[in-house]
Amino acid sequence: MNAQLAAAPPATVTQRATTFLRTSKGGLAVLALVIGAGAGLGAVVFRWLIKTFTQLLSGHGDYSAAGHAANPHVPFLGPYFVVLAPVVAGLLYGPLVQRFAREARGHGVPEVMYAVARRGGRIAPQVAGVKALASALCIGGGGSVGREGPIVQIGSALGSTLGQIAKLSESRIKMLVACGAAGGIAATFNAPLAGVFFAMELILRDFAAESFGMVVLSSVTASVIGRSMLGDTPFITLPAFHVQHLAQYGLFALLGLLAGLVGVGFNKVLYRIEDACDAVWRGPEWARPAVGGLLLGLLLLVLPEMYGVGYPVLEHALAGGYALLFLLALLVGKTIATSLTIGIGGSGGVFAPSLFVGAMLGSAFGQGAHQLMPSIAGSAGAYGIVGMGAVFAGAARAPITAVVILFELTGEYSIILPLMAAIVIATGVSRLLSYENIYTAKLMRRGIDLDAPVDPADALTVAQAMTGAAHSLLDSTPLAQAPRALAHDRHGIVPLTGPDGSYRGAVHAHDLMRALADGADPATPVAKFADTDHPTALRDASLASARDLLGTAGTSGLPVLDREGDGHLVGWIDHSAILHALHHSSAGEHPVGLHLVAPVHTTDR
Repeated sequence: MNAQLAAAPPATVTQRATTFLRTSKGGLAVLALVIGAGAGLGAVVFRWLIKTFTQLLSGHGDYSAAGHAANPHVPFLGPYFVVLAPVVAGLLYGPLVQRFAREARGHGVPEVMYAVARRGGRIAPQVAGVKALASALCIGGGGSVGREGPIVQIGSALGSTLGQIAKLSESRIKMLVACGAAGGIAATFNAPLAGVFFAMELILRDFAAESFGMVVLSSVTASVIGRSMLGDTPFITLPAFHVQHLAQYGLFALLGLLAGLVGVGFNKVLYRIEDACDAVWRGPEWARPAVGGLLLGLLLLVLPEMYGVGYPVLEHALAGGYALLFLLALLVGKTIATSLTIGIGGSGGVFAPSLFVGAMLGSAFGQGAHQLMPSIAGSAGAYGIVGMGAVFAGAARAPITAVVILFELTGEYSIILPLMAAIVIATGVSRLLSYENIYTAKLMRRGIDLDAPVDPADALTVAQAMTGAAHSLLDSTPLAQAPRALAHDRHGIVPLTGPDGSYRGAVHAHDLMRALADGADPATPVAKFADTDHPTALRDASLASARDLLGTAGTSGLPVLDREGDGHLVGWIDHSAILHALHHSSAGEHPVGLHLVAPVHTTDR
């Protein structure tokens, strides 16, 4: 008996370790620490990538502070190289995103919010790598976006992947996604508290005690790693803050009102320009960033301060280095540049641009107030700091995060009262003027309302319900052999594929019967009778979208593809498969569809 027990330890230890990670709080804490470490290292690597690509494509460490300087790598182009830098970057990251992870396009945070709210925290593993490369190329090539949104998506993808590998429950995977987001923000901003509240307020949208503790562990771990490798200094240097007169609180309140309007305006302009880009573009999506990069390059030629994230410009504005009218020009320029970068298919965040816009608004407001009331207004830099938090709060509607991050960046308690007043007012104005914030607006445009009652089918993907398309046909199959495949199919529809498994359409029983009755040549390839307009579903789409498409299209089933366009056939979805998946989900089970590795052609048997 003892000998048998002695022989068992390897399997027993593995099982115990697995059970410990999956079910215990201690195991969750270990995973949170691992994810925090990974997010911290990811932030370091991501910042290195941005610096490297910026140096390669502009010849400077941060071109936004270089004025109209030439690129030393191509001096003969002079300052005009900025017209081509976004094009070169777009040619690199456009195909990368289109081919490997389309969710890496845009500012990232909405995709993470959707994954947590509707997909059980599941994010594709490749998103982290693709997002890091795409966003670094975009920012390095002049894209006027931030690095915070990408690092949130990178850290979240890491947390989701680890949770899926460990086969954790959905609630725990969601928690690990939030841990990754918090770690990314903490390491990037050197602001562990801001990372925690960003994850709780925007990603989880919940402040449960257990979640809070795990997110704090991850955030602290990432922050320690970030500080050890990047230094223990804030990502920007802000001027000292002082409230010199009680009447200034009235001015801060007025700034909060304006910031709420500007935050909502920033949201509206962002998506209006994206709509305009969608309406105009008619080419392949992979080429869109490169072609649209010409417009961005022309804007950078006029305002080189818009190149990349632009933190040196932000610091210079807070220090009083720009005139009032130029501050307003920078405010408008950043709004347009960020919107255009996202609209052409760029990859990067909107967190930093909203801080930038807020700094310009606040500094301009402070200069105007100082000119009108020099004895009361105080320094313009103080208004710039408050403007940063207030515009972000108006755009993202995350007041707690806005207060905490500005407090961490300044380290001054005297900022709290005016900052809270301005942020609360900005958030209230934003709520009055708009139902959605800058993150949820992207989801609302897809018909996804995170605050609406949850449809069970929204939480599942087509891949979790689909069955194998066992009776597919090669498009070269002779007409005479096709009826045998249709005879085995209860739907009277069989998908067609090319020799490489790519989807070529579907054939219907009634079309073949009509062709045979009309005397068609039995040797005619069945592709001639294919219905190329038959609706299809994507493997990663929500089950609700497939269910709705089945209803509106009036068909009994849909071929499932791995991607749009020239996608490969990977399965089949119908009403019974959807009901089966929903039944397992309601019973607390995790439905998994039958994936088809390669098409099985009836005529090959």
